[in-house]
Amino acid sequence: MTDRWEFSQVVRERVVVWRREAFLMCGDWSLAEDLVQTALLRLYTRWHRIDPAGVDGYTRRVISRLAIDEARRPYRRAELRDALPETPVVTAESAAALDVRAALQQVPPKQRAVLVLRFFSDLTNAEAAKVLRISEGTVKSQAARGLATLRRLLHEPADVTGHIKGSDR
Repeated sequence: MTDRWEFSQVVRERVVVWRREAFLMCGDWSLAEDLVQTALLRLYTRWHRIDPAGVDGYTRRVISRLAIDEARRPYRRAELRDALPETPVVTAESAAALDVRAALQQVPPKQRAVLVLRFFSDLTNAEAAKVLRISEGTVKSQAARGLATLRRLLHEPADVTGHIKGSDR
C-alpha cells in the first residue's frame, strides 16, 4: 500500500512538468498526454525496482524515447474536425513563444529531445546524456546542431560566441 501512495505522491508532484516536457518534444498536447500516460504505466510497473532519486530521469528517458519513436513513424496522427477551433488572442510575447515552439517542431526529434532536456528542463550535459543514454559529446553536438537549426528557422542573429542573444548559456 505504501508503494501506491509513494507513486501517487511523485506523480502528483511531477506530472505537470513531465507533460510540458513531452509537449515541447512532440508539439501536440494530446500526444504529450499519451506519452506521459505510457511513461507512467511503465514507471508504475517498475516502481519497486526504481531508485527514488532516479524517478525523474527514468520518466524523462521514457518520454523522450517515446517522442522520438512517434516522430519516426511513417504516419502522423491527424485529428478530423467538423469545425475550425476558435482562434486565441495572440500577444507579442505569446507570438514569440509560438514561433519558438513551431521552430522547435522542425528540429529533428533527437536534437529536439536534447534541447528540451538541456534548456527547458535545465539539465547539465551529463544529466541529459544519462537520461538519453548517449555520450556527453553526442549531447553537445546534438544541442549545437539543434540550436543552429533553431537560429536559422527563427532568423535570430547569434553573437560571436555562437549563443543566441539574451541567452545565459
